[in-house]
Amino acid sequence: MFTGIVTDTGEVIARDGGRFTIRSHFPADRLEVGGSMACNGCCLTMTSIASEGTGSVFTVDVSNETCGKTTLGGWKPGEKINLEQALRLGQELGGHLVTGHVDGTARIVDIVADGESQRFSFEVPEHLAPYIAPKGSVALDGVSLTVNEVSDCRFGVNLIPHTLTVTTWGAKTPGQMVNLEVDLFARYIARLLEFRP
Repeated sequence: MFTGIVTDTGEVIARDGGRFTIRSHFPADRLEVGGSMACNGCCLTMTSIASEGTGSVFTVDVSNETCGKTTLGGWKPGEKINLEQALRLGQELGGHLVTGHVDGTARIVDIVADGESQRFSFEVPEHLAPYIAPKGSVALDGVSLTVNEVSDCRFGVNLIPHTLTVTTWGAKTPGQMVNLEVDLFARYIARLLEFRP
């Protein structure tokens, strides 16, 4: 389980099929083989960890299913990614409950300056649109964000300067695809409603 509060930006430094090697600023002694790391919002298992200076290098194995349904299939060495370690009991829940189970991808339609912030609008597949509501939560590339407005298969969010600086969002451009996880509660409510008598 995660919160959508990114605590590091890492870099993909190697790829061998579905195995990725990622450099991070997390000290190696804070990571565990078999532990979970949210990489651009995808919950992945660390399979090896090594120290590198004050940071670390770790590997993750990604299935064909995950590569096909997320942006991970397009990752290449040099790719910058958002990282978040798994939530521990007792830690502050600063964002919202995020599982790391990506539902699909969203396309950035446009980016408009709004003071020092930036407003992003997205288009999502039709089957995911019902799970997105104004003032609800979404995780986009692993970042917990509040939905501002919704219209059919499009929705908008506002990113403050801090988020643009400490995540990969400051380098995003229209047309790019990002990983989307809808709100956990919306997912379960929709499923329950399917079984209403």
